[in-house]
Amino acid sequence: MVLTIVSFVGFTLFVAFYSWYKTRNENLSTQEGYFLGGKSLTGVVIAGSMIMTNISTEHLVGMNGSSYKNGFIIVAWEVTSALALILAALYFVPKYLKMGLITIPQYLEERFDASTRSLVAFFLLVSFAVTLLPIVLYTGAINLESLFEISELLGVSHQEGIWITVLFVGVLGSIYAIFGGLKAVAVSDTINGYGLLLGGILIPLIALVFIGEGNPVDGIVKVFEHSPEKFSVIGDSDSVLPFETLFTGLIINQIYFWCMNQTILQRALGAKSLEEAQKGLLLTGALKLFVPFIIVLPGVIGFYYFGDSLMDNQDLVYPALVKKVLPVGFTGIFAAVLMGAVLSTFNSVLNSASTIFSIDIYKRIIFPKVSDKNLVRAGKVSATVLAAIAIVAAPMVSNAPEGLFQLLQQLNGIFFIPIASIMLAGFLTKKVTALAAKVALVIGLAFYIMVTFVLKSDIHFVHVWGIEFLLNCTIMFVISYLIPSPKIIVKKYPLGNFKMQGWKYAGLVSSILVIITIAVYIIFGSI
Repeated sequence: MVLTIVSFVGFTLFVAFYSWYKTRNENLSTQEGYFLGGKSLTGVVIAGSMIMTNISTEHLVGMNGSSYKNGFIIVAWEVTSALALILAALYFVPKYLKMGLITIPQYLEERFDASTRSLVAFFLLVSFAVTLLPIVLYTGAINLESLFEISELLGVSHQEGIWITVLFVGVLGSIYAIFGGLKAVAVSDTINGYGLLLGGILIPLIALVFIGEGNPVDGIVKVFEHSPEKFSVIGDSDSVLPFETLFTGLIINQIYFWCMNQTILQRALGAKSLEEAQKGLLLTGALKLFVPFIIVLPGVIGFYYFGDSLMDNQDLVYPALVKKVLPVGFTGIFAAVLMGAVLSTFNSVLNSASTIFSIDIYKRIIFPKVSDKNLVRAGKVSATVLAAIAIVAAPMVSNAPEGLFQLLQQLNGIFFIPIASIMLAGFLTKKVTALAAKVALVIGLAFYIMVTFVLKSDIHFVHVWGIEFLLNCTIMFVISYLIPSPKIIVKKYPLGNFKMQGWKYAGLVSSILVIITIAVYIIFGSI
């Protein structure tokens, strides 16, 4: 245990020192310096930060818990991300960069009106505070409590140990986001991101070596022969993620998450050029095709080791597997990487939330003539408040019936699909009006809550996303037809020295990613 703690503290301090060293000369008093990393991010940093913002312990714990119970069918959440990232790289992000956006809601004011921007900004802040941040903190606490047995070390109950861990991680993550801005977040993410990929692949690899008695290929064969049904990517209609959802709500969710989500795209908006933004987005797409080896395969291996013994608490399977296969000396380093995953998503969301509050609410509504210095200060205060709310709410998300990852996706649908529908309508047609967008936003949100959480329909919630999207589109076109508005003119902002030359290999890399994605379903769909 001493070696574990020493290696954990050592790696954590290294990441903190390196992040400080790389950002010590950054000007964090301007909105561009604090919120966009001074427009200096490269493709490698963008990809590392994106993957760490996306892959946190709600994936390591939640998705491995889900694959332990349901098998490889949940891989759709990951591999289809590559297709959405292609759209982001080739279509959406070039438009955002041409407009000089700092936040995605800014686009909504240019395309619709100021109140639409404010409404979406408010919805996003609520979404961050009550869904994503608490679940990230809680899943991180589960991992750290399991690896370090904090409750036993401190002589407290298991639940109290979880609370203490949530508080520790929440405060540490807040320090990165509040005092370092986007650049500090991105730098620490890069180290932790590639550390997570390396450490994450070691867990199933070591397990397969043990199972195969020295040969990982024999190991995967044994795991497959033990439960071949777990390797199918085509789920039944009543499974946790039916194959049909790829063509209904899932693709809409992926487009929103990778093409319109402030938390993810803020890294691309902070790129030093369009070329670097596209490199970062497409590298992220490639990494997402690799990620299932880290967040899906270990759960299936866990089923080989533990059988049905953890079915009542599937979110414990990944920490149990780590403790079983990882040598003691490496446990602390891997725990530090896991905490880095928690911190990455937590501080990235905090940074994005503070950006949205500062730019879309504080500066636009409360204090339009605010100086950059006071705007940054408002961002820091808002991040502090959101962090406190998340810390208090975190333990309340325990005991999700289908696991924490599934709960997160269900909750995300409350806001993601309505916002995606009006964003897509804004991009693809000039006929949809601001009134139509606002009505669709509110009705879509109410419809999803009613069907999913009040009536508790038997329709899979991802299919409900698809129905909601069609409902929103119908509402927008009907209202826009009945009450038309003048022609929309979207403004463009001066780009200064920003380079809008795209990456010459973007098309080729995109084609390769499409081929690999289709191949995954051809190969594993026949199992």
